Amino acid sequence: MISEDRTAFILKEIEDRGSVNVVNLAQRLDVSEMTIRRDLVSLEKEGLIRRVHGGAISARGRSYEPSLVLRETQNREEKALIGRIAASLVADGDCIALDIGSTTLQVAINLIGRRNLTVITPSLQIANALANQPDIRLIIPGGIVRHGELSLIGDLTRRSLEGLFIDRLFLGVGAIDSEHGLTEYNWDDALVKKEMVQNAKEVILVADPSKFEKVAFASVAPLNAIHMLVTTQLPPTPLQEALQKDGVLIMTGDEEDDGEILEKEQRNNNQ
Repeated sequence: MISEDRTAFILKEIEDRGSVNVVNLAQRLDVSEMTIRRDLVSLEKEGLIRRVHGGAISARGRSYEPSLVLRETQNREEKALIGRIAASLVADGDCIALDIGSTTLQVAINLIGRRNLTVITPSLQIANALANQPDIRLIIPGGIVRHGELSLIGDLTRRSLEGLFIDRLFLGVGAIDSEHGLTEYNWDDALVKKEMVQNAKEVILVADPSKFEKVAFASVAPLNAIHMLVTTQLPPTPLQEALQKDGVLIMTGDEEDDGEILEKEQRNNNQ
């Protein structure tokens, strides 16, 4: 396992369990204890963990956001599936917005080759993926580039999006919680997301299960602001019930369920 994958594994273990043990990690990852200690030292220097005797614990606060490079290594197969499902909801002629993030990037990748689309995005990474598509009109708002994220943020970006009304927004968030709704790690990102949510006829949240029942730093929107959640498995019961109460359709990777929801979506669009 390469260092980047070990880092992702260690951070997920700490997030799930609250702490990790050097000996246990070395056995599970089939590397030396010295290698694990070096990994922990590196993560501590980045402020992601705090080393303790024999292991490490989390040092993350609600405003901590894993880097884009790290997020792209996590839950790859689930994000790829979400991207395929979400892209199937886009019809030729649509005007859509793609939010920043590793999951929305997968949506963009699955739109390559599509015809007669208008795509608005504050993500330079998504813009790069779609820039040479002859049948996609690409709109990039102005703003400040966020270092490491390749995204446009802040009030300048928000104001660039004012008055741009879209058919569908494919939204990504840092966390989704049954009580606190949709939240994000960075305030300037949250400002942009709020503007896009406000201007979208339909809001489709794309999120893998690692986002469920968690709360990040800045509020983006309540659950009733979204129309559909595209994910790979049903959320925990409290979140699932809260979504259903607000009339949010949940689309998972299950082909039978997806077909049923797509039929409902098509009926709604035809009304």
